[in-house]
Amino acid sequence: MNTFTSVSGTVRSGLLGKLGQRLEALPVPAALRLPGGDLIGPSNARVVLGFSDWGCAKALMLGQIGVLADHFVAGRFDLERGSMRDFMEVVAALVVGDPIQNNLSFLGRCFQTLRSMSRHTLARDAGQISFHYDVSDDFYALWLDPRRVYSCAYFRASDLSLAQAQEAKLDHICRKLLLKPGQRFLDVGAGWGGLLLWAAEHYGVDATGITLSRNQHAHVNRLIEQKGLSGRVRMELLDYRLLDESQPYDRIASVGMYEHVGRIHLSAYFSKMARLLKPGGLIMNHGITSAGLDNAEVGAGMSDFIEKYIFPGGELTHISHALNRLAQGGLEMVDTENLRPHYARTLWAWSDALEAQLGQALNVLSQATDAQRGSETVRAYRLYLAGCAMAFEQGWLSLHQVLASRNDGNSANGAMRGAQSDYPFNREYIYR
Repeated sequence: MNTFTSVSGTVRSGLLGKLGQRLEALPVPAALRLPGGDLIGPSNARVVLGFSDWGCAKALMLGQIGVLADHFVAGRFDLERGSMRDFMEVVAALVVGDPIQNNLSFLGRCFQTLRSMSRHTLARDAGQISFHYDVSDDFYALWLDPRRVYSCAYFRASDLSLAQAQEAKLDHICRKLLLKPGQRFLDVGAGWGGLLLWAAEHYGVDATGITLSRNQHAHVNRLIEQKGLSGRVRMELLDYRLLDESQPYDRIASVGMYEHVGRIHLSAYFSKMARLLKPGGLIMNHGITSAGLDNAEVGAGMSDFIEKYIFPGGELTHISHALNRLAQGGLEMVDTENLRPHYARTLWAWSDALEAQLGQALNVLSQATDAQRGSETVRAYRLYLAGCAMAFEQGWLSLHQVLASRNDGNSANGAMRGAQSDYPFNREYIYR
């Protein structure tokens, strides 16, 4: 028997009253369609959420965003009216407390550390990367730009399209790294090859990329052959820990990769990057950072949702923690840039593109898996893209580009005396 319908009318009335109060406090006019069909809230509300399970109403009242997301993925509630942008205004207002505060006990933090150690073996990382990136190339192509750049764009000018902003980001990274023809360039976690190919075609470098995604590996190698770049561009299916250190690189980029490393492994990761880099060389580490000083995830169940449906094994850290580990690894930070608002805009562009093609997305994923799993994946990504856009807007997440060098120990470099690396004395060179 439904527990809600079995209680007295007085109790039901009280619960409905609390739901009504919750709705009235929201910044966006919203209404709820209850399992029986009744509507609570204004009939002309901008947002109407339809529930087929009373557990959804309970999660809404308690601000349990992760639980609410589970119900959405399973199809137990739907967005009957309103855009995902409107819906995320509602979600942001439902969050109880500060989602970036670390409320873990000492034992909880110890468990978090042990968990980080155990879930980042070579085999587990390969499986976790495949879980996300090998969903379907055709699915990603629906809402990414034509180069399939799956990381924060750089809106150098306010009127740029997503495709233009992604090219601006690729060039921004290449400029920061001072790429020059003939340099050996390594792209760690090269995705669908956007940066790898841009650096080779526009800057004349000898480029190597690595990934753990079989789909990405095959896709990029096809592009390399089609573009006639086989002589100086290569894409390998390889874990970064297994990269050969005998021939260090002039330049290294790691974009959207270190989030998969694990907090406990960051010092070892940056130490590996330092050994892969020539003395005096430059490395760009571009990645998501947490807003809280101590939290490894966003609260209210939001990170639990990401872990379950999108990025298993993903772990975040504050930029101060990342810079500490970078220094422990033997690298010197020479420039850091916060691109948080750029990622909010990037994610909204992705979200809008997916929302405009939900039917096609469902067809693509249903063919790749089955109808039920395809539907669940589309629903999960709808929440993931819009929810992350909201989180970056709220300042719960951030994005930093960190440019670092491996000093060569030589303080007598002519006009650049004291630099000990290829980094100039100011950042003008990036924007010229």
